[in-house]
Amino acid sequence: MTKDQDEPKSVKGERLEHRLRVVERRDRMLRKDRSEERAVFEEVFDRSTLMTIYELMNKGEIEDIHGVVKSGKESRIYWGRAPNREELAIKIYLNVSAEFRRGMLPYLVGDPRFKGVKRDSRSLVYAWAQKEYKNLLSAYEADVRVPKPFTVKNNVLLMEFIGEDGISAPLMRETDLKDPNQVFRRLLTYVKRLYREAKLVHGDLSEYNVMMWKGEPVIFDLSQSVPLEHPNANQFLLRDLENLHRYFRKLGIDVPSVEDMFRRVTGERI
Repeated sequence: MTKDQDEPKSVKGERLEHRLRVVERRDRMLRKDRSEERAVFEEVFDRSTLMTIYELMNKGEIEDIHGVVKSGKESRIYWGRAPNREELAIKIYLNVSAEFRRGMLPYLVGDPRFKGVKRDSRSLVYAWAQKEYKNLLSAYEADVRVPKPFTVKNNVLLMEFIGEDGISAPLMRETDLKDPNQVFRRLLTYVKRLYREAKLVHGDLSEYNVMMWKGEPVIFDLSQSVPLEHPNANQFLLRDLENLHRYFRKLGIDVPSVEDMFRRVTGERI
């Protein structure tokens, strides 16, 4: 029997009543907000997302949620804390535009882990959240420095917050690197570990998807990462390596050619 089946009806009723109060409070907030703020709030915290957040709070995964630390077309990242006061990055994937959903498909189609995913909006968004969680977990277990993933539920992903007291670590492109050669070597090592141990290709690696924290690069945004079985895996890998080559050459580093980097990562020639 499930946990819900084991619970007395009175407990179930209390849970349902609490959920309704959560939505009612949300609706009161919306009536007070200005129209623009209300539109943003409704876009992120629809009824389904609110219930997911409530469930994660009820399970002891989230203690509280604070402000937005990153806002994009497909998601918002909020700063929060776990009951043990550990800082959390709470990523909420939005029910995004048809244009972006079409952009998801090249990374989902060909990924055997999501072969049966439906093409409706909610299924795609939930699969996208699961995809990032699984990719982060595989990378973390391969000793690649990424935000440690904690859990995923529907369109909400909980992971390690890279930064302190709600202030995110800066992007690599915003940082004056003390030793860019060392950072380059570390990133190339991470790309190799992703490929050989996690069996993944990042697919969108650049100075925009690397944070610098305590002198070390942290790779993030792995939602589009694909397994090696994906038909475009090598094409995506070449693009990642070209981005690293371009960026570090611009910093004056004597980096190997893209062809040599590809051989170092894969053990094969282009």
